[in-house]
Amino acid sequence: MLKWAFIFLIIAIVAGLFGFTGVEEASATIAKWLAGIFLVLFVGAIAIGLAIGAKLTS
Repeated sequence: MLKWAFIFLIIAIVAGLFGFTGVEEASATIAKWLAGIFLVLFVGAIAIGLAIGAKLTS
């Protein structure tokens, strides 16, 4: 997912160089959504891992 955030960042930079407007905001929004999804999945994986680890040790 972080890969897509970088791809949209590059698209925004290139679009900015050629004078397109609005692309930066759209790319930034998509990048924020992807970063949020990644964060939720990461925290969820940690929580599930801790729960499974607690069950295995008890």
